[in-house]
Amino acid sequence: MGLIIEPLDKQHDRAAFSCGVAELDSYLKHRGGQDVRRRIARVFVCTEDGSDVVRGFYTLSALSIDLSSLPEDQARKLPRHPVPCALIGRLAVDRSAQGRGLGRLLLADATQRTLGASEQVAIHALVVEAKNEAARRFYQAYGFLSLPGHPMRLFLPLSSIPI
Repeated sequence: MGLIIEPLDKQHDRAAFSCGVAELDSYLKHRGGQDVRRRIARVFVCTEDGSDVVRGFYTLSALSIDLSSLPEDQARKLPRHPVPCALIGRLAVDRSAQGRGLGRLLLADATQRTLGASEQVAIHALVVEAKNEAARRFYQAYGFLSLPGHPMRLFLPLSSIPI
């Protein structure tokens, strides 16, 4: 069976989703659909081909960060105004699917969607807010850098991603 990543819809079974972080579980079950309807975030879910059971998800939304938030070597290359970014607000994998590379797959999908959107709307970087030290290490393994003074907020300049 193959995996499918697609926008969250009513047919997706979120009831049994459990990643081990109550805040993320609750978001998917109770608030994700609301955020989609209100255009606050886009929620993308991963299911197995032929099933509507959610095995993982992530959210994407727009964000701008103050130029002074970036490391000096990055900031000096940019104009003196807020920097347009995309935010991965949440990323989680159900316990039943952890340890199989699904987090990496979700991150790659989010990155590809962001790169695609950046062809139409300016996006300088992808930003994440790591929930804990393990999440921070996960993102750093894929090239994300901590923002000065905010070690759990990380960014990845889109220009650093090989196309």
